[in-house]
Amino acid sequence: MSASAFFQAVDGKVSNEVLDLISSEVARVEQELVRQVGSQIGTVELVGQSTLKAGGKRLRPAILGIAARATGRPFDSERAIRLGACMEMIHMATLIHDDVIDQSPLRRGQPTAHTQVGATPAILAGDVLLAKAMVLLAEDGDLQVIRTVSQMVVEMAEGEVRELEVRNQFDLSEREHMEVLRMKTAAFIECCCLVGAMIATDDATTIQALRDYGAEIGLAFQIVDDLLDYRSNDTGKPKAGDFREGQATLPLILLRKSLNNEEYAFAQRHFGTEINSDDLTLLTGWMRDRGAFDEAESRAERHVEIALAALERLPNSESRTLLESVSGLVLSRSR
Repeated sequence: MSASAFFQAVDGKVSNEVLDLISSEVARVEQELVRQVGSQIGTVELVGQSTLKAGGKRLRPAILGIAARATGRPFDSERAIRLGACMEMIHMATLIHDDVIDQSPLRRGQPTAHTQVGATPAILAGDVLLAKAMVLLAEDGDLQVIRTVSQMVVEMAEGEVRELEVRNQFDLSEREHMEVLRMKTAAFIECCCLVGAMIATDDATTIQALRDYGAEIGLAFQIVDDLLDYRSNDTGKPKAGDFREGQATLPLILLRKSLNNEEYAFAQRHFGTEINSDDLTLLTGWMRDRGAFDEAESRAERHVEIALAALERLPNSESRTLLESVSGLVLSRSR
């Protein structure tokens, strides 16, 4: 779900004035990103520009700005733009690193950075982007914001390590899997909402409401991504990439309980391998017919319900409506 798709989907639900304002701010984030990723070092420039030109959802900086507005308090929009760019640069760095770890040849249908320059240069260039994001944080100078984002980066990095630790565990529990999702994905969306709230208000109830919203939307978002991994070929990656890489996600975890011994052995044997199309069709057919897809969708819907309940603690506003619309769009991606 991209920021542009989001704006199209909410057209008519809020005033054109608000949409134009937020669209303008996202465009200014993009300009800041162009400025920040530039480098005199050729490899850093190539990786930064190719990652930027491959496009991106830019949803995280959009959510940061919308969260700030949803507080109902005035805030410095220039600051929101700089911090939004900071969050997006962190995200870009993690994508570069993820692609190396997963040996992914494509992202959003484009060649990944490590296929162009090699794994080690891509990792180092990703480190440069992360370091530049930290410079933006330092220039902002708010110790509470610096601490919040830094803690999120640590949690996300630890989540990556934890994901590697549980790779090739076919019998991974749902509890362990959801903890990885919380650390890797939900913590980032939560942080965007939290920073947006913090730059606009010091009201603890408002800040906690937006933090809770971000955490729950982040979990729903990743569950839907895991569904799309099995259901769709429109992600720019090979279908069932997680299964091929030996990463147990919710659709597989929910399917396991419905498999007989022979089916269980079949799925376990192919887990972490380049499963052929016929066997993959059989596996995904089980997920569809035995309710694993529907149950995963229900889990995502439950997280969205909790997120929407958190928003009820905020004042009624068009920005709150926008955040509510994000919830609906997260679910619509799974269908």
